[in-house]
Amino acid sequence: MYDLITFGRCGVDVYPLQTGVGLADVETFGKFLGGSPTNVAVAAARHGLRSAVITAVGADPFGEYVRRAIRGFGVDDVFVSTIEGPATPVTFCEIFPPDHFPIYFYRGEHPPDLRITPSMLDLRAIAETGLFWFSLTGLSREPSAAAHHAALEARTGGWTVFDLDYREALWESREAARQAARRALPHATVAVGNLDEVETAVGVRDPEAAAQAMLDAGVRVAIVKMGPDGVFARTADDERARVEPMEVKVVNGIGAGDAFGGALCLGLLRGWPLERTLRFANAAGAFVAARLACADAMPTTSEVEDLLNGVAS
Repeated sequence: MYDLITFGRCGVDVYPLQTGVGLADVETFGKFLGGSPTNVAVAAARHGLRSAVITAVGADPFGEYVRRAIRGFGVDDVFVSTIEGPATPVTFCEIFPPDHFPIYFYRGEHPPDLRITPSMLDLRAIAETGLFWFSLTGLSREPSAAAHHAALEARTGGWTVFDLDYREALWESREAARQAARRALPHATVAVGNLDEVETAVGVRDPEAAAQAMLDAGVRVAIVKMGPDGVFARTADDERARVEPMEVKVVNGIGAGDAFGGALCLGLLRGWPLERTLRFANAAGAFVAARLACADAMPTTSEVEDLLNGVAS
Protein backbone atom coordinates (compact mmCIF):
# COMPACT_ATOMS: atom_id res chain seq x y z
CA MET A 1 0.00 0.00 0.00
CA TYR A 2 1.27 3.45 -0.96
CA ASP A 3 0.92 6.74 0.86
CA LEU A 4 0.19 8.33 -2.49
CA ILE A 5 -0.07 7.59 -6.19
CA THR A 6 0.11 10.31 -8.83
CA PHE A 7 -1.21 9.98 -12.38
CA GLY A 8 -0.13 11.97 -15.43
CA ARG A 9 2.68 13.56 -17.36
CA CYS A 10 6.31 12.56 -17.39
CA GLY A 11 9.19 13.39 -19.66
CA VAL A 12 12.56 15.06 -19.90
CA ASP A 13 13.02 18.71 -18.94
CA VAL A 14 15.85 20.38 -20.84
CA TYR A 15 16.86 23.54 -19.00
CA PRO A 16 19.38 26.10 -20.22
CA LEU A 17 22.42 26.43 -18.02
CA GLN A 18 22.52 30.15 -18.78
CA THR A 19 19.85 32.40 -17.31
CA GLY A 20 18.50 35.54 -18.90
CA VAL A 21 19.20 34.17 -22.38
CA GLY A 22 16.66 33.05 -24.99
CA LEU A 23 16.81 29.53 -26.42
CA ALA A 24 18.12 30.85 -29.71
CA ASP A 25 21.29 31.92 -27.92
CA VAL A 26 21.69 29.22 -25.26
CA GLU A 27 24.77 27.06 -25.75
CA THR A 28 24.55 24.49 -22.93
CA PHE A 29 21.65 22.62 -21.38
CA GLY A 30 20.97 20.28 -18.46
CA LYS A 31 18.72 17.22 -18.60
CA PHE A 32 16.26 16.58 -15.76
CA LEU A 33 13.21 14.48 -14.94
CA GLY A 34 10.02 16.36 -15.77
CA GLY A 35 6.24 16.21 -15.79
CA SER A 36 4.24 17.78 -12.97
CA PRO A 37 2.54 14.67 -11.46
CA THR A 38 5.84 12.78 -11.63
CA ASN A 39 7.64 15.61 -9.88
CA VAL A 40 4.95 15.70 -7.18
CA ALA A 41 5.61 12.00 -6.51
CA VAL A 42 9.33 12.78 -6.23
CA ALA A 43 8.66 15.70 -3.90
CA ALA A 44 6.50 13.50 -1.67
CA ALA A 45 9.14 10.77 -1.60
CA ARG A 46 11.68 13.32 -0.37
CA HIS A 47 9.42 13.75 2.66
CA GLY A 48 9.56 10.03 3.37
CA LEU A 49 6.21 9.13 1.82
CA ARG A 50 5.80 5.87 -0.10
CA SER A 51 4.94 7.12 -3.57
CA ALA A 52 4.32 5.71 -7.03
CA VAL A 53 3.43 7.29 -10.36
CA ILE A 54 1.12 6.10 -13.12
CA THR A 55 2.51 7.29 -16.43
CA ALA A 56 4.03 6.04 -19.69
CA VAL A 57 7.19 6.59 -21.70
CA GLY A 58 8.26 5.82 -25.22
CA ALA A 59 10.48 2.89 -26.18
CA ASP A 60 13.51 5.15 -26.55
CA PRO A 61 16.60 6.25 -24.60
CA PHE A 62 14.74 9.15 -22.96
CA GLY A 63 12.13 6.69 -21.76
CA GLU A 64 14.82 4.61 -20.09
CA TYR A 65 16.25 7.77 -18.55
CA VAL A 66 12.84 8.70 -17.09
CA ARG A 67 12.39 5.23 -15.59
CA ARG A 68 15.85 5.27 -14.01
CA ALA A 69 15.34 8.80 -12.69
CA ILE A 70 11.99 7.90 -11.12
CA ARG A 71 13.52 4.91 -9.35
CA GLY A 72 16.56 6.94 -8.36
CA PHE A 73 14.36 9.40 -6.51
CA GLY A 74 12.75 6.62 -4.50
CA VAL A 75 9.46 6.52 -6.41
CA ASP A 76 8.05 3.13 -7.46
CA ASP A 77 7.93 2.79 -11.26
CA VAL A 78 5.81 -0.39 -11.28
CA PHE A 79 2.94 1.57 -12.90
CA VAL A 80 5.13 3.16 -15.59
CA SER A 81 4.32 1.66 -19.00
CA THR A 82 6.50 1.64 -22.09
CA ILE A 83 4.56 2.26 -25.31
CA GLU A 84 5.94 1.54 -28.76
CA GLY A 85 5.66 4.32 -31.32
CA PRO A 86 5.42 7.77 -29.74
CA ALA A 87 8.53 9.41 -28.35
CA THR A 88 9.05 10.26 -24.71
CA PRO A 89 8.13 13.97 -24.40
CA VAL A 90 10.79 16.64 -24.07
CA THR A 91 10.14 20.09 -22.62
CA PHE A 92 12.37 23.15 -22.99
CA CYS A 93 12.17 26.36 -21.00
CA GLU A 94 13.74 29.78 -20.94
CA ILE A 95 14.88 31.24 -17.63
CA PHE A 96 14.41 34.97 -17.06
CA PRO A 97 14.33 35.48 -13.28
CA PRO A 98 12.45 36.43 -11.25
CA ASP A 99 9.12 35.80 -12.95
CA HIS A 100 9.38 34.91 -16.65
CA PHE A 101 9.88 31.24 -17.52
CA PRO A 102 8.40 30.39 -20.94
CA ILE A 103 7.82 26.65 -21.53
CA TYR A 104 7.94 24.86 -24.88
CA PHE A 105 6.35 21.40 -25.01
CA TYR A 106 7.55 18.82 -27.56
CA ARG A 107 4.95 16.14 -26.91
CA GLY A 108 3.93 15.11 -30.42
CA GLU A 109 0.34 14.47 -31.47
CA HIS A 110 -0.38 11.79 -28.88
CA PRO A 111 2.34 11.27 -26.22
CA PRO A 112 2.69 8.03 -24.25
CA ASP A 113 1.25 9.38 -20.99
CA LEU A 114 -2.04 10.21 -22.75
CA ARG A 115 -2.31 6.66 -24.17
CA ILE A 116 -2.91 4.96 -20.83
CA THR A 117 -6.16 2.98 -20.92
CA PRO A 118 -8.45 1.89 -18.06
CA SER A 119 -7.31 -1.71 -18.52
CA MET A 120 -3.72 -0.69 -17.74
CA LEU A 121 -4.62 0.53 -14.24
CA ASP A 122 -4.27 -1.27 -10.92
CA LEU A 123 -7.61 -0.08 -9.56
CA ARG A 124 -7.10 -1.84 -6.23
CA ALA A 125 -3.88 0.07 -5.58
CA ILE A 126 -5.59 3.32 -6.59
CA ALA A 127 -8.51 2.59 -4.27
CA GLU A 128 -6.29 1.76 -1.31
CA THR A 129 -3.70 4.52 -1.50
CA GLY A 130 -3.98 7.23 1.14
CA LEU A 131 -3.82 10.00 -1.45
CA PHE A 132 -4.45 9.99 -5.21
CA TRP A 133 -3.15 12.96 -7.23
CA PHE A 134 -4.23 13.76 -10.79
CA SER A 135 -4.03 16.78 -13.05
CA LEU A 136 -6.23 18.49 -15.62
CA THR A 137 -3.75 17.70 -18.41
CA GLY A 138 -4.52 13.99 -18.08
CA LEU A 139 -8.12 14.73 -19.08
CA SER A 140 -7.15 16.46 -22.33
CA ARG A 141 -7.24 13.41 -24.58
CA GLU A 142 -8.50 9.85 -24.80
CA PRO A 143 -7.89 7.16 -23.71
CA SER A 144 -6.21 8.97 -20.80
CA ALA A 145 -9.42 10.79 -19.82
CA ALA A 146 -11.33 7.50 -19.59
CA ALA A 147 -8.52 6.00 -17.52
CA HIS A 148 -8.63 8.96 -15.14
CA HIS A 149 -12.38 8.62 -14.65
CA ALA A 150 -12.01 4.89 -14.03
CA ALA A 151 -9.43 5.71 -11.37
CA LEU A 152 -11.69 8.33 -9.79
CA GLU A 153 -14.61 5.91 -9.71
CA ALA A 154 -12.40 3.41 -7.87
CA ARG A 155 -11.69 5.84 -5.03
CA THR A 156 -13.78 5.18 -1.92
CA GLY A 157 -11.84 7.08 0.75
CA GLY A 158 -8.72 9.03 1.55
CA TRP A 159 -7.61 12.20 -0.21
CA THR A 160 -8.11 12.75 -3.94
CA VAL A 161 -6.26 15.87 -5.08
CA PHE A 162 -7.11 17.57 -8.38
CA ASP A 163 -4.26 19.73 -9.68
CA LEU A 164 -5.90 22.26 -12.01
CA ASP A 165 -2.71 22.26 -14.07
CA TYR A 166 -4.00 24.08 -17.18
CA ARG A 167 -1.52 24.23 -20.06
CA GLU A 168 -3.10 26.12 -22.95
CA ALA A 169 -0.88 24.50 -25.59
CA LEU A 170 -2.19 21.04 -24.66
CA TRP A 171 -5.91 21.83 -25.12
CA GLU A 172 -8.04 22.61 -28.14
CA SER A 173 -9.74 25.40 -26.18
CA ARG A 174 -10.12 26.79 -22.67
CA GLU A 175 -13.81 25.86 -22.73
CA ALA A 176 -12.91 22.20 -23.38
CA ALA A 177 -10.62 22.31 -20.35
CA ARG A 178 -13.38 23.93 -18.26
CA GLN A 179 -15.86 21.21 -19.15
CA ALA A 180 -13.33 18.50 -18.26
CA ALA A 181 -12.57 20.20 -14.95
CA ARG A 182 -16.23 20.52 -14.02
CA ARG A 183 -16.80 16.84 -14.70
CA ALA A 184 -13.87 15.82 -12.48
CA LEU A 185 -14.29 18.25 -9.56
CA PRO A 186 -17.09 16.28 -7.82
CA HIS A 187 -14.73 13.29 -7.56
CA ALA A 188 -11.99 15.27 -5.80
CA THR A 189 -11.64 16.09 -2.12
CA VAL A 190 -9.00 18.79 -2.74
CA ALA A 191 -8.58 21.18 -5.67
CA VAL A 192 -5.49 23.34 -6.09
CA GLY A 193 -4.52 25.83 -8.78
CA ASN A 194 -3.23 29.31 -9.52
CA LEU A 195 -5.50 32.21 -10.48
CA ASP A 196 -5.48 31.40 -14.18
CA GLU A 197 -6.13 27.72 -13.51
CA VAL A 198 -9.04 28.24 -11.12
CA GLU A 199 -10.58 30.69 -13.58
CA THR A 200 -10.31 28.02 -16.26
CA ALA A 201 -11.94 25.45 -13.99
CA VAL A 202 -14.80 27.43 -12.41
CA GLY A 203 -15.03 30.64 -14.45
CA VAL A 204 -14.08 33.14 -11.74
CA ARG A 205 -10.71 34.57 -10.79
CA ASP A 206 -11.35 36.20 -7.41
CA PRO A 207 -9.77 33.85 -4.82
CA GLU A 208 -12.74 33.89 -2.42
CA ALA A 209 -15.28 33.35 -5.18
CA ALA A 210 -13.15 30.66 -6.87
CA ALA A 211 -12.70 28.78 -3.61
CA GLN A 212 -16.44 28.92 -2.98
CA ALA A 213 -17.15 27.65 -6.50
CA MET A 214 -14.81 24.69 -5.99
CA LEU A 215 -16.41 23.89 -2.65
CA ASP A 216 -19.85 24.11 -4.26
CA ALA A 217 -18.64 21.60 -6.86
CA GLY A 218 -18.00 19.08 -4.08
CA VAL A 219 -14.39 19.38 -2.90
CA ARG A 220 -13.60 19.57 0.82
CA VAL A 221 -10.52 21.80 0.50
CA ALA A 222 -10.05 24.56 -2.11
CA ILE A 223 -6.58 26.08 -2.52
CA VAL A 224 -5.84 29.13 -4.68
CA LYS A 225 -2.22 30.09 -5.36
CA MET A 226 -2.06 33.86 -5.85
CA GLY A 227 1.55 34.37 -6.93
CA PRO A 228 3.10 37.38 -5.16
CA ASP A 229 0.01 37.62 -2.91
CA GLY A 230 0.59 34.16 -1.42
CA VAL A 231 -1.90 31.32 -1.02
CA PHE A 232 -5.53 31.28 0.07
CA ALA A 233 -7.51 28.20 1.10
CA ARG A 234 -10.91 27.30 2.49
CA THR A 235 -12.45 24.06 3.68
CA ALA A 236 -16.02 22.85 3.55
CA ASP A 237 -16.14 23.49 7.31
CA ASP A 238 -15.22 27.13 6.61
CA GLU A 239 -11.69 26.87 7.98
CA ARG A 240 -9.71 29.60 6.23
CA ALA A 241 -6.05 30.38 5.81
CA ARG A 242 -4.08 32.98 3.88
CA VAL A 243 -0.29 32.67 3.81
CA GLU A 244 2.16 35.24 2.49
CA PRO A 245 4.91 34.11 0.08
CA MET A 246 8.43 33.52 1.33
CA GLU A 247 11.07 35.86 -0.01
CA VAL A 248 13.88 34.09 -1.85
CA LYS A 249 16.12 34.95 -4.76
CA VAL A 250 14.30 33.19 -7.60
CA VAL A 251 16.43 31.19 -10.04
CA ASN A 252 13.76 29.10 -11.77
CA GLY A 253 10.13 29.19 -10.69
CA ILE A 254 8.92 26.25 -12.77
CA GLY A 255 9.33 23.52 -10.15
CA ALA A 256 7.91 25.49 -7.23
CA GLY A 257 4.35 24.28 -7.78
CA ASP A 258 5.40 20.63 -7.76
CA ALA A 259 7.37 21.10 -4.54
CA PHE A 260 4.28 22.78 -3.09
CA GLY A 261 2.27 19.74 -4.18
CA GLY A 262 4.53 17.18 -2.54
CA ALA A 263 4.52 19.18 0.69
CA LEU A 264 0.74 19.53 0.50
CA CYS A 265 0.49 15.74 0.30
CA LEU A 266 2.54 15.45 3.48
CA GLY A 267 0.35 17.91 5.37
CA LEU A 268 -2.88 16.23 4.24
CA LEU A 269 -1.68 12.74 5.10
CA ARG A 270 -0.33 13.84 8.49
CA GLY A 271 -3.55 15.64 9.36
CA TRP A 272 -1.91 19.03 9.87
CA PRO A 273 -4.05 22.16 10.33
CA LEU A 274 -4.71 24.06 7.11
CA GLU A 275 -2.48 27.03 7.89
CA ARG A 276 0.48 24.86 8.91
CA THR A 277 0.11 22.84 5.71
CA LEU A 278 0.07 25.96 3.54
CA ARG A 279 3.08 27.51 5.26
CA PHE A 280 5.07 24.32 4.86
CA ALA A 281 4.04 23.92 1.21
CA ASN A 282 4.85 27.56 0.49
CA ALA A 283 8.32 27.12 1.95
CA ALA A 284 8.90 23.96 -0.10
CA GLY A 285 7.98 25.87 -3.25
CA ALA A 286 10.32 28.72 -2.32
CA PHE A 287 13.16 26.25 -1.71
CA VAL A 288 12.91 24.92 -5.27
CA ALA A 289 12.33 28.34 -6.85
CA ALA A 290 15.78 29.33 -5.57
CA ARG A 291 17.37 26.49 -7.58
CA LEU A 292 17.72 25.61 -11.26
CA ALA A 293 16.32 22.09 -11.36
CA CYS A 294 12.90 20.73 -10.50
CA ALA A 295 12.85 17.07 -9.43
CA ASP A 296 16.54 17.16 -8.53
CA ALA A 297 15.97 20.12 -6.19
CA MET A 298 13.02 18.80 -4.17
CA PRO A 299 13.68 19.41 -0.45
CA THR A 300 13.50 17.04 2.49
CA THR A 301 11.21 17.83 5.42
CA SER A 302 14.14 19.06 7.49
CA GLU A 303 15.30 21.38 4.70
CA VAL A 304 11.84 22.96 4.53
CA GLU A 305 11.73 23.34 8.29
CA ASP A 306 15.16 24.97 8.25
CA LEU A 307 13.93 27.49 5.67
CA LEU A 308 10.85 28.21 7.79
CA ASN A 309 13.09 28.71 10.83
CA GLY A 310 15.48 30.99 8.96
CA VAL A 311 18.37 28.55 8.94
CA ALA A 312 20.75 29.26 6.02
CA SER A 313 21.20 26.36 3.59
